Amino acid sequence: MEIANNILRALLKNCYFVNGTAYAGKSTMVRLLAQRHDGIECGENYHDVLMGATDPQHQPNLGYFETMESWQAFVSRSPDEYVAWLDGTSREAAQLEIIQLLRLSQSGKKIFVDTNLSLEQLKEIAPWDHVAVMLSPQHLSVERFFDRPDREKQFLYQKIMECPDPEWTMANFRACVTLANSPERYEAFANSGFFTHLRRPESTIEDTLKILEAHFGLWRERK
Repeated sequence: MEIANNILRALLKNCYFVNGTAYAGKSTMVRLLAQRHDGIECGENYHDVLMGATDPQHQPNLGYFETMESWQAFVSRSPDEYVAWLDGTSREAAQLEIIQLLRLSQSGKKIFVDTNLSLEQLKEIAPWDHVAVMLSPQHLSVERFFDRPDREKQFLYQKIMECPDPEWTMANFRACVTLANSPERYEAFANSGFFTHLRRPESTIEDTLKILEAHFGLWRERK
């Protein structure tokens, strides 16, 4: 069953989507916008609450962790395999996102979304002033991948260190992250036609927040 895009556009009218590259500040902005505007935060992987409805047969990428050989195999995949898995996961997660957003939209509150939805999907279901693309230099995603203190990143770091050749495995995994944040992908975001904001060394959280508020038209409501 398919739901027409015009219906989704109407039902998701209170959703504000943030997409873009790694280390651009997407999660931080979604959290702060929700706090400042009494909204609902849909942070990274917020669709996980619906993972119980999936299975590896129908969602092989979301179900990869149930079928993988080992964590060593996970961190040792080729860059092409890694990126194909990321893209497949995003496609499958998009269905869960839409369902969860439809559920949350019944609250009537504004919903701020760190989204897996593709640029093409967003163009169909969201107006221009409800989507922001945040960008960061490619080297940040590679150099600082393990700098974050979140458990997922540190768990992967531990698994890489446990491999027979951790130096090779780390270099291979960084190659995976590099391809996932390639110049081609960056250009696709930068030239998407959506509003974009580039993270710069001098960028502050407060300044970025104000820029997104203005783009989303939220500043008008705070006057």
